[in-house]
Amino acid sequence: MDLTPRLNLMNWLVSQGLTGLPENEVLRGFCERCRAEGLDLSRGLVFIDTLHPIYEGRGFRWNDVESNEGDTFEYGSTSDGDAAKNWRRSTFFHMLEHGHDEMSINLADCAWLDFSVIDELAAKGHRHFVAFVHRFGETGALGQMDCFYSYWLTRRAAGFTEAEMSALRDLVPILGLAIKSAAQVDIVRTLGRVYLGRDASERVLHGRISRGVTERIDAVLWFSDLRGSTAISESIGPGEIIPFLNDYAQASIDAIHDAGGDVLKLIGDGVLAMFTGDDMAASRRSALAAEHQFRKNIITLNARRAKEGRPVTSAYIGLHVGEVYYGNIGSEDRLDFTVVGPAVNEVSRIASMCRSIDRDLLASMEFRAGLDTTGRRYLVSTGRYALRGIGRAQDLYTLDPDIASSEPVTGSYERYLAS
Repeated sequence: MDLTPRLNLMNWLVSQGLTGLPENEVLRGFCERCRAEGLDLSRGLVFIDTLHPIYEGRGFRWNDVESNEGDTFEYGSTSDGDAAKNWRRSTFFHMLEHGHDEMSINLADCAWLDFSVIDELAAKGHRHFVAFVHRFGETGALGQMDCFYSYWLTRRAAGFTEAEMSALRDLVPILGLAIKSAAQVDIVRTLGRVYLGRDASERVLHGRISRGVTERIDAVLWFSDLRGSTAISESIGPGEIIPFLNDYAQASIDAIHDAGGDVLKLIGDGVLAMFTGDDMAASRRSALAAEHQFRKNIITLNARRAKEGRPVTSAYIGLHVGEVYYGNIGSEDRLDFTVVGPAVNEVSRIASMCRSIDRDLLASMEFRAGLDTTGRRYLVSTGRYALRGIGRAQDLYTLDPDIASSEPVTGSYERYLAS
């Protein structure tokens, strides 16, 4: 590849990195442009570690022929199991162990090598394999994301020419910079979503980060905590406490998200969430749908945990409606994007009342009053109660017991929630 097309491709990579073209599209565009300029690529694969609660990293593929492989893949931990064995047999692990930045393999004569994937690539007609590891350096690393890995193949029997190798040495680092830029944006979005919640994360990423910037919103509020969690935590080993909390948090968060709610905060075993929208009656129904799904999730979870000989529990849920302040609250160097206001205090107190009157769900009068006529029929009064720290007594409601005991009523309620 001559100097001018090489510079043009560098400029294209930089511009796409700045505009935020997805990584798989960047790789595809790079490979197609290389081929158009005579660099006879047959396959390219790049990957980079990331910061994610589940995945260790993400990779991208391109092939010169149609394949049933996806152009994007994610991988889990390579620290144990089969994944660790495969990683230790990879060319990249070998390069890191021996301090190499580049590795070239003639696939026509590779039977003696014990690297994973190499035989498979040779069987598919590729003839020359070149791998690169581009290290970021201490200040450029983010978690485990400290290298950009890539390999490149050609079907040409003579392999890559020295001029083509020179072009790859010049171009791949620029490609790595574009991929790294996109990966860091993904990391920011992931961390925001995981630690702030979906809606709060989007608001922060769109610039709502100034201290004291809040807005008044009407919200359906959810507060849940686990039944008997303190006693359970004291009865199990320290290593079991976090898996116990994670299991039930997953059950509640999945139900809330599936119903369109936003989880605002995890407080020990408690979950604070909200449901918003122009139609507050629909938001109330969404909260009830989340509660119903949460109970189903708990049944499934408890069956699994019981089979494993692990302790099981249920949850208390309080539902309320009110005006809250939603935004940045805290100090100059430590902010929390959350909701505050009397209604938030009230919903936590309502959830606490579940223990006192032995109900899994309690909803406020304001919550019930905003439902349509059909919805109100499914909530029955439990009486009027004084809530700790709240200046006025509350009429509280729970689900009609027939929902749990009568199949026709259960079906009717589920159809109502789905409407």
